[in-house]
Amino acid sequence: MLTLQALTLLYVLTSLRLNGNLITNGSEIINGKKVPDNQMLYMASVQSGNTHVCGGFLISKDFVVTAAHCSKPVVLGTHNLKKVDSKTMRYDVTQCKLVDFHNIVSGKDIMLLKLKKKAKLGKKVQLVKLPKTDMTMKANTECRVAGWGLTKTGGEAVDQLQMSNVSIVDPEECKKRLDGKLPNNVICAGGYKTKNGFCQGDSGGPLICQGVAIGVVSFNVGKNCDYPNWPNVYTDVSKYLPSIKKMLSSNQTVVG
Repeated sequence: MLTLQALTLLYVLTSLRLNGNLITNGSEIINGKKVPDNQMLYMASVQSGNTHVCGGFLISKDFVVTAAHCSKPVVLGTHNLKKVDSKTMRYDVTQCKLVDFHNIVSGKDIMLLKLKKKAKLGKKVQLVKLPKTDMTMKANTECRVAGWGLTKTGGEAVDQLQMSNVSIVDPEECKKRLDGKLPNNVICAGGYKTKNGFCQGDSGGPLICQGVAIGVVSFNVGKNCDYPNWPNVYTDVSKYLPSIKKMLSSNQTVVG
């Protein structure tokens, strides 16, 4: 599997460092476990050339949420990327921007992908709930992140969906740890004071708290995923609810 180092961002990211550590797109699940086949059925694999590059999550029959730096066809309905039926599981998409996105360190790392054919909901494909209103999660709230990718720094990618429990990091502590360079409208969880978190390859995947997708995997610091060191950063979904609902209003109502 490919790590997520979008060529369009490299020239920006190589000049942006925090405490001497390069900020990089999020991707792999660290210290995780296999997701049971009957759970997290909203997960989407964003792919390029039949190879996983980003995560995503299904919020309606028409739309997948992912990171703004991800835009490819998606696969739904399987946790095992070795078992993909291209005729029934692969969906071409149209990119639908919610906000003007420049690079991951400036925030706004969220986008909708509109499926060119509606997803068929059933035993293998379900929707995930979004927050109902703007919200702030309390520090230490336990949540969950999931995705496909490497399981350790320099390790091997996996084909089976993995998940890991992570806790919300206080935003002021997160900002302090990131040398004050923290975008607006983000959530920090995992990667700090824990061995659990994400790394290069899960960008676009969801941060799930109490069954609700509250965040989108955005970035971490450096390519070192041997946590604990730096908090992981997610785009705060609740801050973009008006734009999401407006885009979906002519298609299908958001769950939640």
